[in-house]
This record gives sequence, structure tokens and C-alpha cells, in this order.
Amino acid sequence: MNHQPVHRFYLHFQELPWSMRVLYTAALLVLGMGYCFAMIYVWASHAGRDGDPSSLSVQDIQIAYSGSKESSRLEAALRGPMSGMLPPGEISEIVAWVHRGIDKGEYERDIKPIMEKRCMACHDGSNPHLPNLKGYEHISESAELDTGVDVFTLVRVSHIHLFGLTFIFFIVGLIFSRAFVRPVWFKCAVVGLPFLAISVDVISWYLTKLFPPFAWAVLLAGAVMGLCFAYMWVISMYQMWFYKVPAELAEREITDSRVLG
Repeated sequence: MNHQPVHRFYLHFQELPWSMRVLYTAALLVLGMGYCFAMIYVWASHAGRDGDPSSLSVQDIQIAYSGSKESSRLEAALRGPMSGMLPPGEISEIVAWVHRGIDKGEYERDIKPIMEKRCMACHDGSNPHLPNLKGYEHISESAELDTGVDVFTLVRVSHIHLFGLTFIFFIVGLIFSRAFVRPVWFKCAVVGLPFLAISVDVISWYLTKLFPPFAWAVLLAGAVMGLCFAYMWVISMYQMWFYKVPAELAEREITDSRVLG
């Protein structure tokens, strides 16, 4: 057992007022739900770009950031994140049309009705964050060789990612700081690693666009963030409500009861 002294300013969850414990619990529940939805979004937007929709692979990440070099952006989307939006037969028909050379007459006869039925609700040009597929001119641009996400989009997403995840891990780390974890260096590492992983993740987006093997760094950074979040969340919730306070804390609580009261 590691008997490191307890810092004089440290208060365990069970030494806090009920109101603070309820506040921490509510925050963790909502943040946990949000993190789960974020993981679902990452899966839905990247998985399947390599042709296998059952897993999120390094190749999926490479295609997302650096492009396919073998297919168009339209085909990559239809094979990946948009694969569930159209029947397989219609996807095959659009992809075959792209491979045949995106003939305009063929578009008007066969492809346009599919696009109007399946795609125009979202891709009519009204949303600047989604590709515009309205008309032959716009869809032919999407049928060009896939070069991955553009730099402007990366910059826009980067600042959202950096600000958002920093706030999330600051809040979760602040709550987790009340947990009793030994050794202290391990606790500090769990608190600090997500911030390093956030930086590595964002920087690796740009590096992956230039050098695809950096997709491994994107994948590993995401795994580190997820593991740290899960560890801090579980330990915090457990120690807040189900934990038996160690003797060194219990004794300190008795000794300091006059002060804490």
C-alpha cells in the first residue's frame, strides 16, 4: 500500500455537501451521454470509407483526411457515411455512372431522379456545411477525385474541437480531482493525458492529409481520450456514492471534524 500523505487542501467526495455531489453527478451523467453520442457521430461519419461499414479502421481515417486517390468524394460518401441513406442498388447505379464518365444526358435520365428523391432534403445548397448536389454542375464537382477534407474545414473544426474538448476534460478532471487515487503521479497522468491527446489529435489531422500513416496518431489519441474519460467517470461516480472511505481519510475527517463542520 502506498501511504502518500493527503494534501491539506484535499477533500474527498464524501466530505462534500450533498448539493455538490448531486451537481457533480448530474454533470457527469450529461457529459457521459454527450460523449457517447460523439463516439456514435465519429463512427457514422468515418466508418465504411474503406468498403467495410462494420468497423472504423485506420484506412477510414486516412481516406477521410487525405482522400482515396482511387475514387471520387461522391463515391467515398456513398460507400461510407451515406451508405445507409440509399438502397444498395441506387448506390451502385450512381457509382457506375461516375466510373463511366459522368455523362450529362445519363445524369438527367437516370441519376437526377435518384438524387432528388434521396438527397435534396439535405444537399440542396441551403446548408453551407454540406456538399451541394443540386444540378449536374455541382454533382460533377463531387464526382472528382477524392482529396479528403479541405484545409478550411479542418481549421473550422479544429477550433471547435479544441475549445469543446478542453471544457469537457476540464470539468471531468476537476470532478475527478476529488477522488482518492494512489499513486498520485498516476492520478495526475489521467488528468493531464487527455489535453496532450487533444493536441496530438488535431495536429495529426493536418499531418494525415500530407502523410496518411499519421492516421494511427489520430486513432491512438482518440483512444487515450476515451479511456481517460471512462476511467475518470467511473471512478468519480463510484467513489461519490458507493466507496468506503480509507482509514487515512476517515481518521483525518474525525480529527478535522471541528474545522470541517
